[in-house]
Amino acid sequence: MNRLQLINHIKEKGSFLCVGLDTDHTKIPKHLRSHPDAVFEFNKAIIDATKDHCVSYKINTAFYEAQGLKGWEAMEKTLHYIPTTHFTIADAKRGDIGNTSAQYAKTFFETLAFDAITVAPYMGEDSVRPFLEYESKFAIVLGLTSNKGAQDFELQKIGQDYLYEKVLSTVASWGTPDNLMFVVGATQAIELVNIRNIIPDHFLLVPGVGFQGGSLEEVSKYGMNKDCGLLVNVSRSIIYAGEDENFVAEAKEIATQYQVEMREYLK
Repeated sequence: MNRLQLINHIKEKGSFLCVGLDTDHTKIPKHLRSHPDAVFEFNKAIIDATKDHCVSYKINTAFYEAQGLKGWEAMEKTLHYIPTTHFTIADAKRGDIGNTSAQYAKTFFETLAFDAITVAPYMGEDSVRPFLEYESKFAIVLGLTSNKGAQDFELQKIGQDYLYEKVLSTVASWGTPDNLMFVVGATQAIELVNIRNIIPDHFLLVPGVGFQGGSLEEVSKYGMNKDCGLLVNVSRSIIYAGEDENFVAEAKEIATQYQVEMREYLK
């Protein structure tokens, strides 16, 4: 999916919601846990409940990799089940020397055929470049994250600038808004004005709304650009909204609420 297709889908759907499929087998409803393909069955139900209200799905690969071969199979089946109209993200946070990154890019853009992958920029341009060589694919580079550890490096000064500012401005020069996005945590919403001064046109993947306490209103107010430019990810608040056989209805209700609110911000 290219950038224009994503923008058009957001406008048509009246939503910039990304549903995070961070599926933990120990947290899915008990009646599903004994199913031989429990994770996929859960994901399939969540996708059916939310696809009309979101434009994207983010699969956190760690939750699948931890299950070995069975987990990889569930991830691949989940990816294939997601409608082709929806933007798919592998939340894998890869980044290594060039020839290794090239294999990561092949894994997630060819073998698994995601639209985007999250990438760590620490090792520099040659570690990110292989992800930028694919047409209509995106590297979503870690910019300013919501975790406590962001203080350790991202919010440290290098001269007059914070490290995250240097990352944003430098990485933006390696590609374009057609193949680069950035991760900015919702709990860092106050920084979005500054971030938009550095990267006005790029899409931002924004985790941290919902369970982590980020404000959708603030993210939309300070982070939205003329093309929307936001994919707000919500994981636990949607997929674990219900704990029993009613989990599908609960997930649908929460996703609908987000869509209704987002539609107002898009006007």
